[in-house]
Amino acid sequence: MSCSQTIIDYGLRSIGYGERLLPKTDITLCDQFVLIGSGMIWNIYFAVLALGFGFMFSILLALGKASENPVFSRLSRGYIFFFRGSPLFIQFFFAYEAFVLLPKLGVDINLGFAVITAETRWLTKAWLGALIVLFLNTSGYSAEIFYRAYRAVPRGDVEAAQAYGMTGKTRFWRVIWPTMLRIAWPAYTNEAIFLFHATALAFFSGFPAWRQQGDALYYAKYFYDKTFNPFIPYPITAFYFILFTLIIIFFFGLINKHLNRHIAPEQRSSIRYRPQFLR
Repeated sequence: MSCSQTIIDYGLRSIGYGERLLPKTDITLCDQFVLIGSGMIWNIYFAVLALGFGFMFSILLALGKASENPVFSRLSRGYIFFFRGSPLFIQFFFAYEAFVLLPKLGVDINLGFAVITAETRWLTKAWLGALIVLFLNTSGYSAEIFYRAYRAVPRGDVEAAQAYGMTGKTRFWRVIWPTMLRIAWPAYTNEAIFLFHATALAFFSGFPAWRQQGDALYYAKYFYDKTFNPFIPYPITAFYFILFTLIIIFFFGLINKHLNRHIAPEQRSSIRYRPQFLR
């Protein structure tokens, strides 16, 4: 089989399109590159959705932590402390076991004229359950980043906005929000990179792949089991992760450049990738 035919047969296999049977003999380098690359679709899916929803939720958590309302502040602080204080791997297993119990317990929604039983079995699948865990985890870490940035907004800027006559809402969106985002963005970029790397844990978390539509490590493990050679599938997986890490740095760097467009070049904050060996 030619490499072009392999791409046609297996390029989108991880999302249910193409050949169903995986190669079992005469496995080529092209087979491994194509199938592991196909599995990266799920890693991108986890990262994009978790970051997208986590970004919005983390802003609310950061503002809640900074709130003068003791209820909002304590709830936000407790949430951030829990998800930053416990290992992501443990969060995966705890969430999976909790989601497994939901179908047994049942989730009924009373509409008044009828009672509907909510479908919960999808929570135990990787495409939803693992996504929820990654969303909750990155929200906690990102919230701390944005909270620290919020506290770092120059007091003089806020006082100048007050003197200018800006209301609280206008002051936040015109002064505090852009400054907070600019200060937080380099650290948030590093969090985005780490989250993308953390999507690899979904394979080991206990959440099963739906219809064998697994991520990159799912296929890397498959080829390792068939060839007993870890020095081809796992470096290929690492290559894909490095490639997409460079893409993240590039696009987040463009956003960082836009946020700092009004600042002199020598005073701009630059994005630097700092690996987190411990989480």
